[in-house]
Amino acid sequence: MTMGVEWDELTLPYPDPRNSEIAMEAAPDRYRYVLSCPIVGPPGEKWIYNGGATALLGYLITRGTGASLPDYARRVLLDPMGAGPSEWSHGNDGETIAASGMRLRPRDLLNIGRMVLANGIWQGRQIVPAKWLEQSTTQSVVIDGPFGYGWHWYLLSSPDGAGRTIGAAGWGGQRLYVMPAADLVVAINCGNYWKSGAHQRRVTDVLLKELVLPAVM
Repeated sequence: MTMGVEWDELTLPYPDPRNSEIAMEAAPDRYRYVLSCPIVGPPGEKWIYNGGATALLGYLITRGTGASLPDYARRVLLDPMGAGPSEWSHGNDGETIAASGMRLRPRDLLNIGRMVLANGIWQGRQIVPAKWLEQSTTQSVVIDGPFGYGWHWYLLSSPDGAGRTIGAAGWGGQRLYVMPAADLVVAINCGNYWKSGAHQRRVTDVLLKELVLPAVM
């Protein structure tokens, strides 16, 4: 998320064709679209949410593994964890949309958080290397406001004594919170797809701070 290119995915709603992710998916070649964006600053310095960066990472994974993203995710993560059915959206070109559109059952999303909490171990098996998880959940850039950011993880200090929180956020209000100090994992599914990001945050914040944390802390 620090490519240093012009990208606006947060101030414009997703149905708006001017939204950078929507424009990327409408382009004949999504990867060329991302790499053709004007440079506005040095890479590696400023955090700007950029689904195009995730699209490029997804492309590299498919090239490196020779498998589609859904097939690779099932083989190395979901199937070893005994996850149920999953879906992943595809673009007009038939390719998997790496930046969004993956759907899991709430219990399977929760179990991914439990695996992260256990340093990559699931039922006695090392699913994800512990060292990689440690690096990916370490702050690499500061976001404006109370958040830091790792490798696709949001990082913040949670209120109410829950301590450090590792978070994942998806469109519509999908959330995964991992709170190691409290030995707590919270998964939230929401369908506020056409609401603003601020509205989605308010809903999940209320659920977490007013219902979940008071019940367990």
